[in-house]
Amino acid sequence: MKLWGGRFTEDTAPEVDRFNASIGFDRRLWREDIAGSIAHATMLEECGILSAADREQITAGLAAIAAEIEADTFPFRVALEDIHMNIESALTERIGEAGKRLHTARSRNDQVALDMHLYMRRVIVETGEALLALLQELAGLAARYRDVVFPGYTHLQRAQPILLGHHLLAYFGMLARDFRRLEGCWQGADISPLGAGALAGTTYPTRPQRTAELLGFGAVYGNSMDAVSDRDYLLEYLSMAAITMMHLSRLSEEIILWASSEYRFIELADAYSTGSSIMPQKKNPDISELVRGKTGRVYGHLIALATTLKGLPLAYNKDMQEDKEGVFDTIDTLLFSLRVYRDLLRTMTVNRERMRAVLDDDFSNATDMADWLVRKGLAFREAHRVVGEAVQYAITQGKVLADLTADELAALSPLLTPDVLAAISVEACIAARDSYGGTAPAQVERQLAAAQELLASYAALQRERSRRADLPEITK
Repeated sequence: MKLWGGRFTEDTAPEVDRFNASIGFDRRLWREDIAGSIAHATMLEECGILSAADREQITAGLAAIAAEIEADTFPFRVALEDIHMNIESALTERIGEAGKRLHTARSRNDQVALDMHLYMRRVIVETGEALLALLQELAGLAARYRDVVFPGYTHLQRAQPILLGHHLLAYFGMLARDFRRLEGCWQGADISPLGAGALAGTTYPTRPQRTAELLGFGAVYGNSMDAVSDRDYLLEYLSMAAITMMHLSRLSEEIILWASSEYRFIELADAYSTGSSIMPQKKNPDISELVRGKTGRVYGHLIALATTLKGLPLAYNKDMQEDKEGVFDTIDTLLFSLRVYRDLLRTMTVNRERMRAVLDDDFSNATDMADWLVRKGLAFREAHRVVGEAVQYAITQGKVLADLTADELAALSPLLTPDVLAAISVEACIAARDSYGGTAPAQVERQLAAAQELLASYAALQRERSRRADLPEITK
C-alpha cells in the first residue's frame, strides 16, 4: 500500500504509477532529501515532538540509506513515486514506528520545495566554480595575447584593427555579468520553505528557523502558501543559464569562423575536434557547434517552466513536478558547456601571423585616415567622403590605402600628405584608441588589471557560497 493509501480502496493502475512517478529523475535529490529529514528530526526532538531515541534511530537509518545510495545498491521503486517516498518507506521498513514519525509536521509539498532549494544552492556553487574557471582562462588568454593584432568586425566585415586581448576581454565582461547574476539566483534559493506543511502551516509547535539554521539557510519564507508554490528561483537560474548559453553560443560562432579554412585565425586541438566519416581531410569544430545548438534547448526549458507556472492557482499543483527535468537538463548542459570551453580555449593555437596578414591587406585603417583629415581641419563628413573615394580608387588600382603614392594622395585631397601613412599603420590605429575601454595597449592593461580584481572578489564570494551550501557530513 502507498504511504498515502489509507483513503483508497484499490491500487492505482500500473500506467498511472509510471506516469505519476518522478523517481526516474528526482533521485538525484537524495542527498538533499536526507539532509532535510535529519534537520527536521533534530528540530522535532528539540521541540519535544520527537523522542531522542526516535531521532537517533531516524538519523542512523538515514545514514545507512545514504551509504547504500552512494554505493548504488539502494532499490529505487517506481511504485513509491518519488525520492521522498522511496527513502521514507525504506526507513520505516528498517526502523519501524520511529520511521513513521519522521513526517510529523511536514508535507511532501514543503519537503520537495526544501530539496530543490538545497539542491539549487549546491548547483549555484558548482556553476560559479565552472564560470570562475572559464573567466580565469579568458583573462589568462587575454594577457597572453595582449599584443596580438586582430581584425575587429562589424556585420562580419573587417572594420578596425584591435588587439586580440581586447576581443577576449569582451567575452570576459559577458561571462562576468553571468557570474554576477548568480547572486540573484543564490538569494532566491537561500530561503527555507520547511515548516509550511501542505500550504497552511502546521498545528505543531515547530521552529522553522531552527531547521533553516541547521541547513545553513539565510532566511525562511514568511508565507506558507508562497513557500510551497514558489518556483521563481528556478526561473531565475534558467534565465541566467539561457543568457550564459547565449554568450557561449556567440563565442562558439566566432570559434567556428576563426577555425575555418577561410579565416585560419586559430586551430583547435585534436582532443576538441572531430573528423568526417567520408572526407579524410576534415577537422570539425563539433563541440562549438553543439554548444551553439544546445543553447536553443536551454531557452526551451526556460519557456516551458514559465508556461507551466503561468496559470497555476495557489498553492501546490502536480504540474510543478514538471519543474525538475528541464532544470536538471539545463544544469547538466550548462555545466558541461562551461567546463569544456575552458579546456577548448586553453588548448587552441592562435595564428598571429595570419591575423596580422589580413590587416595588411584590407581597409580597416580607413576611419583613422578620416580622423587624420579632421585633425587637419576638415569636417568629419567631408573627411568621410574623401576617404571613401580614396578606398574606391585604391580598389580600382589593386592597392590598399598604405600603398598609395604621394601624388595619388594629393590628387584625392591636398590635405593628404605622405605623413598620413604613419598615422594609418596597424599599430598606430590601435595605439590611437586610448579612450576609456578602448583597444589601445594601455587601456587593455587597465582592463586586465580590473579583471584580476574582479576575479579575486568573485573567488571570495564563491568560497562563502560554498561554505553555506555545504550539507551535513552524514549526507556526503
